[in-house]
Amino acid sequence: MSSRGRYSAQRHPRRRQVGVRMRVITTGSPCEGQHGSSVRFCLRFCLITVRMFRLLHRRLWPLSGPPGRLSARSACSLSGVPPELPAALVRSTFLDFFRQKHGHRLVPSSPVRPRGDPSLLFVNAGMNQFKPLLLGTVDPRSEMSSYRRVANSQKCVRAGGKHNDLEDVGRDLHHHTFFEMLGNWSFGDYFKEEACSMAWSLLTEHYGIPADRLYVSYFGGDAASHLPADEETRHIWLDIGVPPARLLPFGLKENFWEMGDCGPCGPCTEIHYDHVGGRDAAVLVNADSPDVVEIWNLVFMQYNREVDHSLQTLPQFSVDTGMGMERLVSVLQGKRSNYDTDLFTPLLHAIQQRSKAGPYSGRTGAADEGKVDMAYRVVADHVRTLSVCITDGVHPGMSGAELVLRRILRRAVRFCVEVLQAPQGTLASLVPTVSHILGDVYPELHREVDRIMDIINENEAHFLSSLQQGSRLIRRTLDRQDYKHGVFPASVAWSLHRNLGFPLDLVDLMLEERGVQVDRQELDRLMAENQKVMSELQAGAQSQVMLDVLSLAELQRIAVPHTDDSLKYQYRLEQGRYVFPACSATVLALYDGQTLVSEVSEGERCGVILDQTCFYSEQGGQSHDQGYFTREGLQDILYPVEAVVLAGGYVVHQVTAVDSLKTGDRVQLHLDQVHRLSCMVKHTATHILNFALREVLGPSVKQRGSHVAADRLRFDFSVKGSLDVSQLQQVERCVNDIISANHNVHSQELPLQTAGCINGLRKVDEVYPDPVRVVSVGLSVSDLLDDQTDGRTSVELCCGTHLLQTGAIEDLVIVSERQLVKGISRVVAVTGREATRAREAGQLLSQDVDSLSARLSGSTPLSLDSAQRLAKEVGVLTDAVDNTPIPQWQRRELQIHLRALQRSSNTMVRKLETREAAARAQALLEKNGRKDVQVDAVETDSLSVLMKTVNQLSAGAPRSYVMLLAHQGHSGKVLCACQVPKDSTSVSASDWAVAVCRHLGGSAGGSLLVAKGTGSSSDITDALRWAEEFVRQKTQK
Repeated sequence: MSSRGRYSAQRHPRRRQVGVRMRVITTGSPCEGQHGSSVRFCLRFCLITVRMFRLLHRRLWPLSGPPGRLSARSACSLSGVPPELPAALVRSTFLDFFRQKHGHRLVPSSPVRPRGDPSLLFVNAGMNQFKPLLLGTVDPRSEMSSYRRVANSQKCVRAGGKHNDLEDVGRDLHHHTFFEMLGNWSFGDYFKEEACSMAWSLLTEHYGIPADRLYVSYFGGDAASHLPADEETRHIWLDIGVPPARLLPFGLKENFWEMGDCGPCGPCTEIHYDHVGGRDAAVLVNADSPDVVEIWNLVFMQYNREVDHSLQTLPQFSVDTGMGMERLVSVLQGKRSNYDTDLFTPLLHAIQQRSKAGPYSGRTGAADEGKVDMAYRVVADHVRTLSVCITDGVHPGMSGAELVLRRILRRAVRFCVEVLQAPQGTLASLVPTVSHILGDVYPELHREVDRIMDIINENEAHFLSSLQQGSRLIRRTLDRQDYKHGVFPASVAWSLHRNLGFPLDLVDLMLEERGVQVDRQELDRLMAENQKVMSELQAGAQSQVMLDVLSLAELQRIAVPHTDDSLKYQYRLEQGRYVFPACSATVLALYDGQTLVSEVSEGERCGVILDQTCFYSEQGGQSHDQGYFTREGLQDILYPVEAVVLAGGYVVHQVTAVDSLKTGDRVQLHLDQVHRLSCMVKHTATHILNFALREVLGPSVKQRGSHVAADRLRFDFSVKGSLDVSQLQQVERCVNDIISANHNVHSQELPLQTAGCINGLRKVDEVYPDPVRVVSVGLSVSDLLDDQTDGRTSVELCCGTHLLQTGAIEDLVIVSERQLVKGISRVVAVTGREATRAREAGQLLSQDVDSLSARLSGSTPLSLDSAQRLAKEVGVLTDAVDNTPIPQWQRRELQIHLRALQRSSNTMVRKLETREAAARAQALLEKNGRKDVQVDAVETDSLSVLMKTVNQLSAGAPRSYVMLLAHQGHSGKVLCACQVPKDSTSVSASDWAVAVCRHLGGSAGGSLLVAKGTGSSSDITDALRWAEEFVRQKTQK
């Protein structure tokens, strides 16, 4: 009987009885031989019966079995392997187990783009979206604040940043850039005992994993950190029935989890699975063995890591568990490789159909000849990541998460093209297969298939074009430089990689063919420098005073009420002017960056919490208010407010004390009204712009980000390509029509569910409070709720401060519009006086372009100097048009005009240069004849003219070795150009130019036939003689 059969018989007596009957019939029938047909009939009948029973049992299995703690009998050692379950059933079993049996709320996966967390490139763990709960900063009015028991399947990406699996993907059988994390959480509800019991019950009873295949690790303590062993967890596991020999202690590295350098942390316990079974595999736990793998990590957050690295007990304990979906499925399907499960096999099959490679065979390392199986794994993994990321608004680009995604796409394309020999477009053609596998649980994938394919195809085409461009640049650089020492400039290699996405290993291969290497030391320095910059950007250089979880808990313990900031909305219009309310407040708490204090001294930086405030805290994309405090009795001493942030319902005013400040002090708040009004103007303008873009470009436009500051607004949105001149004009016209109409701006708080019923409501992926504020333009919120309109107006969920009438915006000009990445555009706009100035600047530049155009289209310049001056004017004017804030539609028109003028002026300059070069060459031929070596000096300050003169001279004397030098008397600079006969074997033009320019203290480069360079000298007579002697020596040999 198979091991699986033995396991089934032990667990299910009825199935054992069926198995016994089958054995009686097959081995003990006296009729065998005489009645073979009867025996075969009995065999078939029994096999059908067993299969039907297994099918019925499997359908009932996910939610069968007793809840809670296992009995001694069910916890005893079991043999065999778990039953095969399809991935979709594995996921639904997990979610149903926690929802139906243990009362957990199912929360949808958040997008892989982190919500307001600059420390992360991607969501890389299930707990990311719940960080506000763990840190105590959650808005008390939001739905999230009510979470106690939660479960979900979270989309995660680990590529770039601290957790980076990118280069490992494909090399082995289990690394991924995209994966799903199954998890359950408790926020101040259950703790260790319930978490361990639920985990064991799910694995052994509902998934049917044999208990004798499982090992459990727990935190064994750390003397250096004064942390005791987690004996509580150990005893829980023993009570559940885990044998002591399978319960293993480990240290900080393996079994103590920390969110970061500071913040919530605690011991964890992990459940490991032995693929082999029937042995004692304890020594292989946490030993990087492919046979014994971790499948579930249960983290018990009970401490807070302070800035000084000490640990404080949290006021509320939490549980955070995570189980990798791909690994769990491989266990339940009896596979050693994640890629052999039904999460990947359809993709591998689709890749094989489109490529010239043989079927996937799961090889790794040296056994994987030509890295074909590695390529299969890379492409299958990466197309999943690309599909999910693009759906969630992360597109291949040039920085941050977008840059990482670009590298993922290009890595996949290279393996597709170079290894699998698949045609262009293969990668995008796999997207429907990804949608088929994952779309039922993440339905947004079904909706975005076409857009994902378009973006992948566009980026693939661009990358293949970049490869050609990069190859040409490498060849030109090699032809231009002297590589006798075999070192290629690191700056060129890094520029290729950073700007064109040219793979560094491909640079190495191309250089190897020429016997050249990159300056590795300098390249490493450039890479380290870039990494440092990126790390600083990711860290966000966070200098704000932020309340930690312990201080937030202490505020609640001592019953400090949440800040009343309703005054920020209580402004009014009187005779065309905005009147903002006065605000006096009491200091309720002070935070010095580490703990709550009762008083701060002069010069101390602190966070001030008041009972009420009129200041707007930074949120919803709007900058925080500016202003200052004064203390009662000290009206001449100002406390400037440097930042205003919201944490857990408390508005924290960041202040550097200019005098002592203590709790209980009364303060007067003074709002910078000009700054606030400017932000209100920009925020209302942003809403109108959002509406106008949708009106002009269609309903597919979705907001991808925004920032509102006093001087300008920025708005990111999804759109296939950059806007053309007509679209930009239409958007501006639509916005300014609404401004001119001076519509009323309405706002009203509504229950979140009610607000969601408004037709045409715009919202972004954020956690909204409940009730939520609705802002509409032109139509009241109540009218929109009554559905008395067609909804054709701007209406959004928004916590920002807005104008009461649109007329105060005065004017809006889009001064920039560009594609950040394929499919995402960024608009920058200015309003009011800045908009007027932009229009005026545009008119002036337009007049300058018209004037220059008239001069260029007039009579041809009489001299090369005058033509060069005109060409230079075109360049200067182009820079001004590119960099001056003017209407973007006008910029585009002027740029088109200037490009045409640039072509005309360049053509004019080239014609005059050719004419001048011909005259100089004719004079030199008359002077020197057709000697075999012609080295001479000419007067010109243009290297282009010098090269053309050499070319003309060589055309007149094709057997001559020609070199011309031009001395710039005012600077001492020497220009050099040369050409050798086509059949020359004794010396190349580049060798000749390099030698002469080095003699002059300069450098040169070129090809076998032509070369140019520069040097410096006070007198070139010696250089002319040296150049002639050099080439004669070479030709005489």
